[in-house]
Amino acid sequence: MKKYKNYIIAAGILILGIILGNVFSGGSSETTHADGEHEYVQDKETGLWTCSMHPQIRMEEPGNCPICGMELIPLEEDNGSSENIATNEIVMNEEAYQLANIQTTIVEKASAIKEIRLLGRVKPDERRLYSQVSHIPGRIERLYVNFTGEKVYRGQKIVRIYSPELISAQKELFEAIKSKDIYPQLYTASRNKLKLWKLSDKQIDAIEATGNVQEQIDILSDHTGYVMNRNVELGDYIKAGGNLFDIANLSSVWVMFEAYEADIPWIHINDKVSFTIQAIPSKTFEGKVTYVDPFVSPNTRVAKVRVEVKNPSNTLLPEMYASGIIQAKMKGMENAIVIPKSAVLWIGKRAVVYVKVPHDKTISFVYREIELGQDMGQFYIVQDGLEEGEVVATNGVFRIDASAQLLVQKSMMNPEGGKVSTVHNHGGMPMGDDANADGVDHSKMDMSDSKKDALKRPYQNGK
Repeated sequence: MKKYKNYIIAAGILILGIILGNVFSGGSSETTHADGEHEYVQDKETGLWTCSMHPQIRMEEPGNCPICGMELIPLEEDNGSSENIATNEIVMNEEAYQLANIQTTIVEKASAIKEIRLLGRVKPDERRLYSQVSHIPGRIERLYVNFTGEKVYRGQKIVRIYSPELISAQKELFEAIKSKDIYPQLYTASRNKLKLWKLSDKQIDAIEATGNVQEQIDILSDHTGYVMNRNVELGDYIKAGGNLFDIANLSSVWVMFEAYEADIPWIHINDKVSFTIQAIPSKTFEGKVTYVDPFVSPNTRVAKVRVEVKNPSNTLLPEMYASGIIQAKMKGMENAIVIPKSAVLWIGKRAVVYVKVPHDKTISFVYREIELGQDMGQFYIVQDGLEEGEVVATNGVFRIDASAQLLVQKSMMNPEGGKVSTVHNHGGMPMGDDANADGVDHSKMDMSDSKKDALKRPYQNGK
C-alpha cells in the first residue's frame, strides 16, 4: 500500500512539472534552432523566396541564393501583379530598381545644338601685314629701327638714305621756284615728283625754306605696327620699291582653329566662338567665324576655321595656343528628338535603348532598336524609333540588358529573342545522346526545378 502511494506522488510531481514548464515557456510551439538561427515561414501571399542582394532571384522554397550563397528571404506581395504586363517586358521590383541604380530621362524635342571643341593658334591678320618699302633708290646711311619686334608708328622716321636721284629732284625744284610766277605748272610738277617719293609736305617745305640741296633724307613709316622682319643693314644699297621692313598691325588678329571633318557640317559663318588662351586661362575671349577652309588637309584630316578678334591692348600675341568652343546649330533641325548618349547601347550598326513602360505600380522596360542621326557631343539626334514624351533608361542600361539576356528576351546580344543555340558544329563528329566525347555523362548533371526557374526569371515578380 505504501509502495502504491509513492507511485501516485511521483506521477503527481511529473504532471506538475509538465504544467509549470509549459507555463514558463509561454506556450510557444515554434521550433527554436541552435545558434540563434530563424526558420522563415513561407510567404502566404506570394509563396516565393528571394535574395536581398539579388532581387531578380525567385525560388519556390527557402534555401541559399544560387549567385552569392546568402540565405533567401520571403518575397513581399507584388502589388502590381494585376496590371496588364506584356511578355516582352523586363519587370523589376522597387528594391531591384534601386540596387541597379537605374536612372531615366524623358525624350524631348530641342534644337540640335552640338558643342564643338577646337584647338588653334593666334595669327596676325593677313590684311594687316605690310611691307615698308623705300620709294627712293639710294644707300642706307642710318637705321632708326634696329631690331625685330620694335613698334613703329605711321609718320615715324625709320631710315636715312643718300640718293643721287633725290639730289637731282631738289635742284629741279629750285629752278622751278625761280620761274614760279611764269610757269606755275612746272613748280607744281616738281613738288609732286617729291611727293611721289613719299616726302611729306613738311619735308618739301623745309627744303624750299633752306634753299640748299639735302644730300640725305629721312624715310617715314607708312604704317603702324610691330616689325616682324628687318630686311636691310646699314650701308646697303636699295632700289625704289625695295623692302625695308615687314610690319604687322596687331590691333585685330585671327585665331586659326582646326576642325575635324566630322564637325565641319556644323560650323557656319558668323557662329560665335568662346575661347581661352593657355597663357591667360582666367579670361574668356569671344569672336565670330569669318571663314571655313573649303579644303581638308590630307595628312591631318582637319580644316582651318578662322575667327576674327579685336585686340586693342595687344593681349593676344601671335602663336599663342587657344582652346575654343562653338555651340553649333544644325540648320533645319530646330525641333529634333534628342537623347543622352548614355541611353544608347551599340552592337555593330544597331542602336538599342530600353524604354520604360508606363504602368501605375509595376516598373518595367522594353527593348527597342532606333535609328540615330548626328552625334551632338553628349547627345544623339533620333531619326526614328522614339516619340516625344517617352522615357528611356540612361543609367544602369547594361544591367537591364543583362536581365533581358537571362530572361531569353530581346537584348543587345540576342535581338530576335528566344533561346540561343550554343551547339557547335564539330564537322560531323558523332555525339551520343547522353555523353560527350570525353565520356562524361551529362544527363545526370542537373539541378532542382526551382533553381532552374530562378535563373530563367530574373527581375520577374512571380508572373
